[in-house]
Amino acid sequence: MATPYTPKNILITGAAGFIASHVAIRIAKKYPDYKIVVLDKLDYCSNLKNLLPVSSSPNFKFVKGDIASADLVNFILVTENIDTIMHFAAQTHVDNSFGNSFEFTKNNIYGTHVLLEACRNTGQIKRFIHVSTDEVYGETDEDAVVGNHEASQLLPTNPYAATKAGAEMLVMAYGRSYGLPVITTRGNNVYGPMQFPEKLIPKFILLAMKGEPLPIHGDGSNVRSYLYCEDVAEAFEVILHRGEVGHVYNIGTKKERTVMDVARDICKIFNLEAEKAIKFVDNRPFNDQRYFLDDEKLKGLGWSERTYWEEGLRKTVEWYVANSDYWGDVSGALLPHPKAGMMPGHGGPQDTKGMLAQFITQNQAKTLAAPAASEHSAKTVENGAQVYTNGTVH
Repeated sequence: MATPYTPKNILITGAAGFIASHVAIRIAKKYPDYKIVVLDKLDYCSNLKNLLPVSSSPNFKFVKGDIASADLVNFILVTENIDTIMHFAAQTHVDNSFGNSFEFTKNNIYGTHVLLEACRNTGQIKRFIHVSTDEVYGETDEDAVVGNHEASQLLPTNPYAATKAGAEMLVMAYGRSYGLPVITTRGNNVYGPMQFPEKLIPKFILLAMKGEPLPIHGDGSNVRSYLYCEDVAEAFEVILHRGEVGHVYNIGTKKERTVMDVARDICKIFNLEAEKAIKFVDNRPFNDQRYFLDDEKLKGLGWSERTYWEEGLRKTVEWYVANSDYWGDVSGALLPHPKAGMMPGHGGPQDTKGMLAQFITQNQAKTLAAPAASEHSAKTVENGAQVYTNGTVH
């Protein structure tokens, strides 16, 4: 087992999104000596409210910007003395990748390349944790009793998975060519509070709350494995401190359920008749039948799944019932086959400005000018949450 690693200044990309926000909150709260810098461009599926639990923490800073901006990334690495990167930022919704695959290439491959090159240029990174997906393995045989292990061949079947596999190849190459200390993770589906409702579980919950049909692609027999967000955040905490450089770690569970199983469980919670509430719709252009991971390697580091499905689903439903307007207008996301342009969520320039201002106001912060990085102007909000914004000061 590798010598335990202790970071000092961590850059977490995409941490206004779902999984990374839970990771950022966990680490910022549990390790007050670590400085957490979040870089997020606040895309439609991100929400600054996800980070409110740590917005006033003295060891937390938020940066509004794009990982594809090389000048900004280099500026952050140098000025914040970053020694660790946890790279979550990505386009992740498979449906969107069928209709707008170039955006996935730009974000998932080019954005990762920019980060890696910045790491090479600065020469100060001691850990680069790249967050990938189980989908890079492609479809698992229906009768397989052993899941894909970390050395299994990558056989992605959709544009999203292909871009994540491509990003992995760059990460591996930078590890071998330049000695960058990289670790890669590949995870099963994650669910829980604060997830944008383009994904299956929050979509079904919100539709059930509205009394609207739950759309199931194809016949609903597709099998998936689901991990609760807090268990996944703990997995990343373990990998950060105990993961071995150059290795890949699956974050998974052997508990599987079909899409129909998920729909029925949600119907049961809302006292709905599944036969009446479920509506079968056209399938995706290609829909992998099953993903199945071997998670023994990560268990060897001391991690294990803690949250039973019934408990995690109950907590998730309770959160969405209590926060039904959290994302604003998500009608486009609740369609059977949503597309990125149809999902405004909470977004929009004015809304984003207002939320950034809320970060500042909440902490009664004093704004001070910070050095600009090339064409990127920036300001820092001190005494709690700190905000850089690309180009415009809010």
